[in-house]
Amino acid sequence: MSQDLTTTLPPVRADGPARNRKAKRHRSEATAAYALIAPNMVLLAIFVLVPLVGAFVLSFQRTNGFGSADWVGLENYGRLVGDPLFWRALGNTVLFTVIVTPVSMALGLLAAVLLNSVLPARGLFRSVLITPMAVSGVATALIGVLVFDQNSGILDKILRALGLPGAQWQSSPTAAFASVVLVTIWWRVGFNMLIYLAGLQGIGTALPEAATIDGANAWQRFRNVTVPLLGPSSFFLVVLNVIYSFQVFDIVFVLTGGGPRNATSVLVTYAYDNGFVTRDQGYAAAIGMVLLLLAVVFTAAQWRGSRTRELTE
Repeated sequence: MSQDLTTTLPPVRADGPARNRKAKRHRSEATAAYALIAPNMVLLAIFVLVPLVGAFVLSFQRTNGFGSADWVGLENYGRLVGDPLFWRALGNTVLFTVIVTPVSMALGLLAAVLLNSVLPARGLFRSVLITPMAVSGVATALIGVLVFDQNSGILDKILRALGLPGAQWQSSPTAAFASVVLVTIWWRVGFNMLIYLAGLQGIGTALPEAATIDGANAWQRFRNVTVPLLGPSSFFLVVLNVIYSFQVFDIVFVLTGGGPRNATSVLVTYAYDNGFVTRDQGYAAAIGMVLLLLAVVFTAAQWRGSRTRELTE
């Protein structure tokens, strides 16, 4: 009977003190982690969240930045609907994004694949491609001015030396837009290459070698093995490149100033003109809020689409 009671009674657990020590250790680690990230959170709140809230409130006001502001509610947002220059800037921004994002990512992937192979002087080529990342967008745009200036630019001099007509980079809307796109692609390829190169080096050689043994050629290995495994890198780059393209300012401002005839005007340059040239800062803030909404919606849609693909595969 005593043996039956002994076997049926639950065992006495003596790990209470150990569990408490483990919980205390976790709390101390969490406290240390919060203490380490607290300065960054404070800076984020001061320089990002507070200005963001201020811009949101400003978008409901009419003000030139001096004196008191008048509360106008949704009037600034209503003006956007009937403003043809806003829709022109939005169309230019979308077109710029649609061109720059896939082209710069494709060239970055191509460069990463080449520089991940046994290409001679790989270190030199990597340094050359990454160099634009080391300078600011303004400096990159100034280099673009040296190349694309229609009067004294290097490119037009080369074209004329070859007996070809020079392009009107600052006078023709199409040529001006093309110059902005080309300079931006040159600036972004190095960053895309760097992210893809890190992804390629994380893949290893086991899966491509297995595909080779199964009879896959180089294109099949690239399409069916490399590209799917680079999915996280591609997702990161799509989101980052689209957000950058929607926020492009410095290259457009230095190269063309939004001209000619608003052919290269984008949302940020149009917001700048309203906020600091015509001093309609409430309207400029409304444009900024629309830009923020577009970026958030795209990022959320891209993230949801990526999660859906992962769950269905």
